[in-house]
Amino acid sequence: MGKRVAVVLAGCGVYDGTEIHEASAVLVHLSRFGASVKMFAPNVDQMHVVDHLKGAPTEEKRNVLVESARLARGEIKDLSELSVKEHDAIIFPGGFGAAKNLCSWAVQGKDCTVNDQVKATMQEFHAEGKPIGLCCISPVLAAKVFPGCEVTVGHEKDERSPDVPGTAEAITQLGCKHVSKSVSETHVDEKNKLVTTCAFMCKAPLHEIFDGIGAMVQDVLKLA
Repeated sequence: MGKRVAVVLAGCGVYDGTEIHEASAVLVHLSRFGASVKMFAPNVDQMHVVDHLKGAPTEEKRNVLVESARLARGEIKDLSELSVKEHDAIIFPGGFGAAKNLCSWAVQGKDCTVNDQVKATMQEFHAEGKPIGLCCISPVLAAKVFPGCEVTVGHEKDERSPDVPGTAEAITQLGCKHVSKSVSETHVDEKNKLVTTCAFMCKAPLHEIFDGIGAMVQDVLKLA
């Protein structure tokens, strides 16, 4: 019987929501490995809305759940309705929405706060011993929620990925361990059942990012 996996989205679009390619990769690999999937998002306003053509904020206001429904083809529920008992694992794709709408890392770094519903959901999965997968910037959620955990956001000495060293240092300052990994690799924190991979934190060809996310999904399902 296929594993039951919850996927948490944070909007639609790399600069203010979930990174679309990452969400698609997660869903494709879950399908390939025979998992059943339900998607969720918090019913809150986005931090802001970004014009993705201009790369600049606009005066619009958008709702995270409503925007996430675009990615989910309408098949999505409020995160408050997620039942941990009905799922074997949970996965958080990346994109700036993870750092803007699921927490405030984008503006506060290591001093950020995590959305109450997101935090409670992660803690429930952890308490039940169920694995949590995170990619790109979303591993910072784990760094805030689980002190002392181990995650990766990429390879700290890769000159193509200038955001990784600062993010890794902030994770370390939170008392967690950052493990350098390439785009095709995952890091598995066996104690906390966390599986992380860097995805678009690394400047790499799309197919390599896709494959790295596939490795993360496969490792999550192995732990489930």
